Amino acid sequence: MATESWLFAVGGVLAGAGVSYVIHRFRERALRAELAIRERERADQARSESETLKAEVRLAAQQDLQRWRDDQDRELESERTRFSAAEDRLSEREASVGRQMERLVEQQEEVRRRGESLDVARGQMDQERLEVRRLSEERRSQLESLSGLSALEARTLLLKEVEQESSRDAASLSRHILENARSGAEEQARRILATAIQRYAGKHTYETSTATVALPSEEMKGRIIGRDGRNIRSFESATGITVLVDDTPNAVVLSGFDPVRREVARQSMERLILDGRIHPTRIEEVVAAVTVEMDDFILRKGEDAAYRAGQPPVHPDVARMLGRLHFRHSYSQNVLEHSLEVAHLCGLMAAELGEDVLAARRSGLLHDIGKALSHEVEGPHAKVGAEFLRRFNESEAILNAVASHHEEVPQENCLAILVAAADAISATRPGSRSEGMTTYLQRLENLERIAFEFAGVERAFAIQAGRELRVVVKPDQVDDHASVRMARELARRIEEQLLYPGQIRITVVRETRCVEFAK
Repeated sequence: MATESWLFAVGGVLAGAGVSYVIHRFRERALRAELAIRERERADQARSESETLKAEVRLAAQQDLQRWRDDQDRELESERTRFSAAEDRLSEREASVGRQMERLVEQQEEVRRRGESLDVARGQMDQERLEVRRLSEERRSQLESLSGLSALEARTLLLKEVEQESSRDAASLSRHILENARSGAEEQARRILATAIQRYAGKHTYETSTATVALPSEEMKGRIIGRDGRNIRSFESATGITVLVDDTPNAVVLSGFDPVRREVARQSMERLILDGRIHPTRIEEVVAAVTVEMDDFILRKGEDAAYRAGQPPVHPDVARMLGRLHFRHSYSQNVLEHSLEVAHLCGLMAAELGEDVLAARRSGLLHDIGKALSHEVEGPHAKVGAEFLRRFNESEAILNAVASHHEEVPQENCLAILVAAADAISATRPGSRSEGMTTYLQRLENLERIAFEFAGVERAFAIQAGRELRVVVKPDQVDDHASVRMARELARRIEEQLLYPGQIRITVVRETRCVEFAK
């Protein structure tokens, strides 16, 4: 009985274990099926996201490609517009050159006709001269018989009267020349002083020789001065520039005429302020480093100017002098840019005249190099510049062009005339120097107003940017001698009443018209 019970228990346990195994296998299969379903869903989802991402990437690539194509189309259209404008300007220039050639041909024909008419007139004048000589001999014989004086006695009496009259005229002319010299001496002195100040490496006025350096705070002023002023003394000794520390908020002023030293001082001060270490040793190190960099900058500036003027490489000393002109100004006009402008103008005019364009540009580029030399070299800047260039084997034509562009020496070649003309154009064009348009127009109006103050003036024109005054007088009211006196008086009044750079040429034009009628 016990055995049967035990068998039943074992069978129940085995049956339960079998059932449990079947249930476990069933659950495992269900779990695997569920996992397979989830894997397929994830794969489908990943495939869908991949397709979506591919579509987005493809769309973005198409948009970028379209934008690139649009940019290329715009650039191509811009280039087409620019080339079209260049072609239009070239066509206009060709048309202008054609018109100028036509005018030149017309002028040559007119000169030829006038030459022929002058030849005819010269023949008539020779015949009239012979007739006048014959009539003069007859008149002399008649006068001798009527006056009872011989020709020698009459000549002696006439010469005595002419001598007395000439003495009076000479005395009057001398007084007039002295008055003109006295009235023009002040303007001439101002020009000489302005040129001397440009080259003098000493102190100058505050307005034209200072630079302002901004400070981050007022506390920095004390650090710049240093204990017992040792920092500021070291800075001034190293740079040669005076440091002015006043009540100006967050700023110090650097004062000194030499523009190169002033620029070195300004850059050194800015570096010291940024570095924060301000003491005598550091000041000397920074100033020395900035000085070396400034020398390199000046050399590169001069070499770049020669390149911009279309010149071959120049001697390093000449390049340094050209680079120093970058820091000099004349009536607020940068001298180096002025020299480049003169070089280009000389090249253009030389090309029109068939002269050496390269030599003309070189003459224009170097014409003001004397302004870069210090005051230790005595003489006008034009002559000093020519002597400086002579040491570097420049041609005599270029040396004369440099030395004579202010007419201090005779102009011996065409280059000298071109440089003088280009210098006048660059210096007097509106906007080139510190003169407002209102002041410029007022000066032209004042020139014409002074001309109309004289009796017999018909028309007056201020031309060439106010460097020439042309006056047309009425021939029935003003004779030739009065025209000469009017020109002198005009010059005197302009010198007394107006302020202007350079000089003004006065031209008085008197035209005589003889009209007769053949009936």
